[in-house]
Amino acid sequence: MRYVTQLPHETKEEEHVVIPMSDGVRLSARVWRPLSSDHEPVPAVLEYIPYRKRDLTAVRDSVHHPYIAGHGYACVRVDLRGTGESEGVLRDEYLEQEQRDAEEVLAWLADQPWCDGSTGMMGISWGAFAALQVAARQPPSLKAIVIASFTDDRHADDMHYMGGAMLSDNLAEAGTMFAYATCPPDPAVVGDRWREMWHERLEHTRPWVLEWLRHQRRDDYWRHASVAEDYQAVRCPVLASSGWADGYSNAVTRLLAHLDVPRKGLIGPWSHKFPHLGEPGPAIGYLQEVVRWWDHWLKGVDNGVMDGPMLRTWMQDSVPPSTSYEERPGRWVAEPSWPSPNVHPVTHPLSRHRIEDPVEQSSDPGEGAAAGDVLTVRSPLSVGQFAGKWASYNAPPDLPYDQREEDGGSLVFETDPLTEPLEILGSPTVELDLSVAEPVAMVAARLSDVRPDGAATRVTYGLLNLTRCESTEQPEPLEPGRRYRATVQLNGVAQSFPPGHRIRLSLSTSYWPLAWPPPRPAELSVHERSSTLTLPVRPAHRPDDTPADPFGVPEGTPPLTTTTLTPPEERWEVRRDLISYDAELDIVKDRGLIRCDDIGVDVGCRAHERYAATADDFTSARGESTWTMRFGRDDWDVSVVTHTRLRCDEQSFFVDATLDGYEAGRRVFSRTWNETVPRDLL
Repeated sequence: MRYVTQLPHETKEEEHVVIPMSDGVRLSARVWRPLSSDHEPVPAVLEYIPYRKRDLTAVRDSVHHPYIAGHGYACVRVDLRGTGESEGVLRDEYLEQEQRDAEEVLAWLADQPWCDGSTGMMGISWGAFAALQVAARQPPSLKAIVIASFTDDRHADDMHYMGGAMLSDNLAEAGTMFAYATCPPDPAVVGDRWREMWHERLEHTRPWVLEWLRHQRRDDYWRHASVAEDYQAVRCPVLASSGWADGYSNAVTRLLAHLDVPRKGLIGPWSHKFPHLGEPGPAIGYLQEVVRWWDHWLKGVDNGVMDGPMLRTWMQDSVPPSTSYEERPGRWVAEPSWPSPNVHPVTHPLSRHRIEDPVEQSSDPGEGAAAGDVLTVRSPLSVGQFAGKWASYNAPPDLPYDQREEDGGSLVFETDPLTEPLEILGSPTVELDLSVAEPVAMVAARLSDVRPDGAATRVTYGLLNLTRCESTEQPEPLEPGRRYRATVQLNGVAQSFPPGHRIRLSLSTSYWPLAWPPPRPAELSVHERSSTLTLPVRPAHRPDDTPADPFGVPEGTPPLTTTTLTPPEERWEVRRDLISYDAELDIVKDRGLIRCDDIGVDVGCRAHERYAATADDFTSARGESTWTMRFGRDDWDVSVVTHTRLRCDEQSFFVDATLDGYEAGRRVFSRTWNETVPRDLL
């Protein structure tokens, strides 16, 4: 990162600006803007998230908001209702109230004397969700958005459900927000009201996982704020990015394919990070691209920002399996549009553990398959322990490890060693002619790059709850023994397979703890000769590909300084007890205790997740998420501890949760939940 101190505009910062809502609630904003905006109004750019602008995101915010402001914009960072110093209670994600608030914030910004009436929205993750969702509501001042690591489909492609299978991140993210939604405001900003505001949050917050569990199929809860329901609602230009190591690797290409507005896409090798902070690297000069985007769409500068390809993406080279990479070798490639005229689906039949060369398929590939063509698998719960995180944050190291042990409990198909390079760009699909022995079952499909020494690096994967193979809105129990055709879509990826390597497809009936297992182990029978793998093949090393480095080096303004008081801790451990047959994944993400030097506040943030199961008892699957948040200054010492435990039997999920608030080590609030939610063919 190159830190820049000389920018075109001298800026000033307003740390706490109150924005009134129509219902009387007041939101807190941090504003960076040019000094000249006092008499020469500028466009305003909004980032709108619940992650505490004053402390928890202050360092990150200080790198990019002053940078953009220094190029002639008013950058406004607003904490959602019920977070940071904003009043009210945050009750769930992406609610109608949240979006109405955002529209009011944009209208307020456009009406300020330092704003010229034009606004944009930007952000990563929640901030990107918010920008895309608000864009679909078409507020009059919103002229463009810049979004990273997001989805357009809250049910099919978020941390809750994947292919109708429930992700363990449904628990993990609920634990995150259980903690963030119950943190106190800073007395230095809101004064003596801080305790009243804090206790309002404590009193009215519930474990979000309860609501998410009550919507196990695609219904109106998930349709709300899913732009995939109506892409035409988005009428402003969109700059969209993500990373192949992120859980949100699919939405960029979907937007490129379905939006009917000026749009550009960017996908690097990154985890859940902004591209200028991208890990694994290479990180890029993303903020320079963002400024160019704003200059064109908010200021009308004719800078050629829409010239060149619609999509730039990092074509990843082969790497040995590892849970973390500093850099992913590869190169930038370009596509003029999406779907790309340069990418073609190539379908490979499956046959006796082999991925065959492409051949002409019959009009009815399921017709006449012989009994000898059936392969079966019933995976143990151990398959998935090396799957990594649904959305990698690269801290602690959380990418999938060597797949050979996973493949021992899977049905495996493999090519011969490749004789020439093969590159794919897009979403592979697996078409299965199958039957199962239980009314509820799932399949996990993994695509791996197998090196000559046998090491297997997972390239991409997909999940499908087979009760949803025809509809995620109206799932049906499976008829044991009946043959079904099911399509498993794998996550999008750009990957180069070198000569001498093999491509491996692995199918398993469990993928714990990345995905919650079905109620009972189910034997899956695959009629392999009428099943296929389709790869999105792109010609290797096209002469018109992007130059080697189309982006500058990462830039930003110098970050706020902090002092580490206690060191951070990271842990990702798989443990197995061969007496009790208990298996456990233990994850610790502890930032340590950090002092924000500019405001003199000490902040601690520790997350501890455990996922466990016993032998092959699918009802023994259980997960726990514990968060501890600490804030202190002089005589202000407050902490929040949340604990959420999710377990199951064949018919139900059981949620046990606690919320405790402390002042100076003394517990001043405590609440417990013990609730049951029926399983819905899950």
